[in-house]
Amino acid sequence: MDPHSLDKLEFEAVKSVLARHARCELGRKLIGHLQPANREKLVHLWLEETDQMVQALALSGPPPLGGASDVAGLVQRIQPGSGLSGEEFYLVGQTLRATHYVQAYLANLPAELVHLHQLGERIGDFQALAWRIDEVVEASGRVKDTASEKLLKIRTAIEDHRRRVRKVFDRLVRTPSVVKVLQYPNWTFQGDRMVLPVSANYRQQIPGIVHRSSDSGATLFIEPSEAVELNNAIIQFGQEEQQEVSRIFWELSRLIHLNRDEILVAIRALARLDMLTAKAAYAVKRRCVRPEISRDGLVRLWQARHPLLVELFDQEGKGREVVPIDVRLGDDFDMLVITGPNTGGKTVALKTVGLMVLMAQAGMFIPAGPGSVLPVFDNVFIDVGDEQSLQQSLSTFSSHLTRILHILRCATPSSLVLIDELGAGTDPDEGAAIGQAILDELLGRKTRAMVSTHLSPLKSYAYRRPRADNAAVEFDPQTLRATYRLHIGEPGNSNALIIAEHLGASKRLLERARGYVSQRVKAFQQAIDAAVGSRREAEQARRLAQAAEHQARQREQELQSRIEQVDREREAYRRWLEWVNSLKAGQRVFIRNMRREGTVVRMELHKQQALVNVGRLAAEVPIKELAEPASVEEAKG
Repeated sequence: MDPHSLDKLEFEAVKSVLARHARCELGRKLIGHLQPANREKLVHLWLEETDQMVQALALSGPPPLGGASDVAGLVQRIQPGSGLSGEEFYLVGQTLRATHYVQAYLANLPAELVHLHQLGERIGDFQALAWRIDEVVEASGRVKDTASEKLLKIRTAIEDHRRRVRKVFDRLVRTPSVVKVLQYPNWTFQGDRMVLPVSANYRQQIPGIVHRSSDSGATLFIEPSEAVELNNAIIQFGQEEQQEVSRIFWELSRLIHLNRDEILVAIRALARLDMLTAKAAYAVKRRCVRPEISRDGLVRLWQARHPLLVELFDQEGKGREVVPIDVRLGDDFDMLVITGPNTGGKTVALKTVGLMVLMAQAGMFIPAGPGSVLPVFDNVFIDVGDEQSLQQSLSTFSSHLTRILHILRCATPSSLVLIDELGAGTDPDEGAAIGQAILDELLGRKTRAMVSTHLSPLKSYAYRRPRADNAAVEFDPQTLRATYRLHIGEPGNSNALIIAEHLGASKRLLERARGYVSQRVKAFQQAIDAAVGSRREAEQARRLAQAAEHQARQREQELQSRIEQVDREREAYRRWLEWVNSLKAGQRVFIRNMRREGTVVRMELHKQQALVNVGRLAAEVPIKELAEPASVEEAKG
């Protein structure tokens, strides 16, 4: 996709909104690299994946991705003998633990959610490795005492020797003959060794090793002789402890290294699942729909809302609602010329359509109404806003024209072109002439295009071309503001005289201004006004017919979906019945109403119940409450 257009349409801001719905850094990082695709097969796949994730959220809630983090870099660099820190091992272990719960979550989804099951197949079984890491490392990164029998013995010996050293020092600081030679009645540390702060004048009264003296030389820090051997033993044990920790880390590094490729595949699968979860969560929150994909270049958007305005108004918290627009292209016309006052409505309409396309081609559902249809464009081009370049010393007109000429060089019949304020920034007659030539070029290529302008000659252009049509951004003459509603089939007015009147212009000034309006313009406007009513009725009839068609198609799809659901439920009941009839004493079962697992003692089919040991208790459980283990409850952890 054209990078300039992605920037001007603020696709990065849409990705930031999407990233807020991710559950861990894996998904957020992948969303940061998300780009719209321009291959129809890939767009279909991405939308189907999102659709299946929306269904999964409704059935089972979000996947249990808590604890997962982006440890791919750690796993890639790990080698036996040059491993990770304790904190890094802990992060790897938590991520591997998450794969187990995610795998169980995906395994319990309906079989028809095939793309999610395919993701699950890419996630290996790392439960044993995750448990081993959990046995070794605490969340702080400290190696647990129980990581190995040898480490436990060493640390037990260290603690025993430390207690003995403390006893020696506690006894000494309570001995009167010792206390009187101390600078203060307590012991302190010199490195790893406990020492006494002895006055230099009494050095000979405390036999031991002098580790250092104070800056003034008045105090000597002495390790008493009776503690030296104990402290030496502690240091020796400390070295053995570090060797054992290194050995344990080496073993963990080896295990992770042996499974490195499978772990990296699983991490990528977790990242994709998290991104799909974000797409689905966004779709649910903003009442988005899956657009139908047309193969004939048809654009049909119902009640489309600019996604960033939706977020802005929601953050404001003032209850403002984004005004939705209806837009179509590609059926009876390929080009839409939007006119109206300079109040921002035209630009919002262009950007709304552009973002709908980018979102759909990135596999996102769009904030629009049911029945919305989009093709897969090979590229989206936009010229909007102030493109003036100070470095190139180009005027606004020259800068816009440079951009449009680039678009004309690159656009194909499969592209979408959006141009804001075509012909502006220069002499109106020349601007309109160049604008019409540009529109001719786009129409000649059969490129789908939406163009906004306030130049009158471009309004009449659409009436003279069979594959072009007008649209107007509705204007409220009372408030002097655009309502942002889009009316296809009618050109808009600049409403300059109405605005001038509301701003207090005198009647004499207004009459003189009206006198300067040419008869040709007046006649054109009268013809437009006469046709507006019938055209609006035709557009309304079209909308109603298409809505009825969509509802009928939707009812048919819902009926087919219900039939398939009944078939699935019947098959699931058949399998459950076979499983129940095969249950024997000693088999594990999951009890739904207790949300716990237990062991069958005996089956009492004549009573439609089973006696099940749950912990230390035996419970009579209705057979209908029994399910196979490997439950979703565990996966939700």
